[in-house]
Amino acid sequence: MKLHIHGGRIIDPASGTDQTADLCIEGERIISLGEPPADFAPDQQIDASGRVVCPGLVDLQARLREPGQEHKGTVASETAAAAAGGITTLCCPPDTNPVTDTPAVANLIQELARSSGNVQVLPIGALTPGLAGERISEMVVLSQAGCIAFSNADRPIVNTEVLRRAMEYAASHDLTVLLRPQDPWLAANGCAHEGAVSTRLGLPGIPAFAETIEVTRLLTLIGQTGARTHLGPLSTARAIQMIGRAQFDGLPVSASITAHHLHLSEIDISDFNSQCYLRPPLRSQRDQDGLRHGLARGVIGAICSDHQPQDLDAKLAPFGETEPGASALETLLPLSLRLVEQGVMALPEVIATLSWHPAQILGIPVGTLSPGTIANICIFDPDQYWTVGPETLTSHGQNSPVTGWELKGRVTHTLLAGRLVHQPGACRIYS
Repeated sequence: MKLHIHGGRIIDPASGTDQTADLCIEGERIISLGEPPADFAPDQQIDASGRVVCPGLVDLQARLREPGQEHKGTVASETAAAAAGGITTLCCPPDTNPVTDTPAVANLIQELARSSGNVQVLPIGALTPGLAGERISEMVVLSQAGCIAFSNADRPIVNTEVLRRAMEYAASHDLTVLLRPQDPWLAANGCAHEGAVSTRLGLPGIPAFAETIEVTRLLTLIGQTGARTHLGPLSTARAIQMIGRAQFDGLPVSASITAHHLHLSEIDISDFNSQCYLRPPLRSQRDQDGLRHGLARGVIGAICSDHQPQDLDAKLAPFGETEPGASALETLLPLSLRLVEQGVMALPEVIATLSWHPAQILGIPVGTLSPGTIANICIFDPDQYWTVGPETLTSHGQNSPVTGWELKGRVTHTLLAGRLVHQPGACRIYS
């Protein structure tokens, strides 16, 4: 198949391209950016006039719920939602059931993804067997089975010696470690940011320093071991400041935040809205401003979805008794695009945090439109409005904290290795 995308605004952060141009694809790869080759005869054309053509998005953290919780979502349903959101590569945390601590589970997830054919799914291997935090896993074996990085998901490794050995082992084999900083004792059974709102509502709080204390421990270990480490998703302004200083000092550390934490704060739980029960919790307005500032300065390298689809019953109990998480694949791009209208970042910078930068964090050859690379492409209409709701979301989970919001920016085409995997009927496609 030869495909010609013409008339669109091509934005490729990797090469600094931002212009109206053509993109030509043959088979799985991009063969030209700009004028089509003289002898290029396309089998199909896509008119991208008035739209943005950019690299397929790379999501560093998205739970697909399979294996183990298929009543909340499956690889097929959630990768279809990812394609609808312009995502072509996503990482699946290891807290599946069974845990992704053996090559068999890693292979199963990848085979399910290949069968669905919607997006590339990269499993994250367990840093410790069973996520128990007691000893290190066979990371090299898991890496050979396709695990792109290693994490203990939301489970803490309280034994610092075990964490140190795990990071040393990862560093010695040039493996990436993904860690979520939260002190388990300070967080305890909290469900909201510790502050005036949680006190008024009578909800147990999670203090901001539950994150920063753990960031301190992890940065110390990174300096000691030299392990390439990614921290996230983060929620506090102070943590971003600490990581910015560590990056200035040359530590191999990167960071990410969720799109929701850029637009929601503790105020949004004021009516006990369980859809806003997230981990890490929605913080103060000052923290939100700090996250935006860190993103604009480049301290935060990536915006992720932290997609966690839930079944209907999981969000119906009183706030603190519900299950945390948001269905966020399809709102990742439009929520990020709001930063452009609000003057926080330019459009190419936003696209970089959704594609090129997370690809660099993982060390994978995607997130670019350079000729010769795999044709993972997102085309979206930046001016199309749509309302978030059950009728507009593909994900099996309908638990979105922005349900009812009118968002601007809608994906019209998603290509995975040169193949159209998302193509609503409204798109202008002709042969």
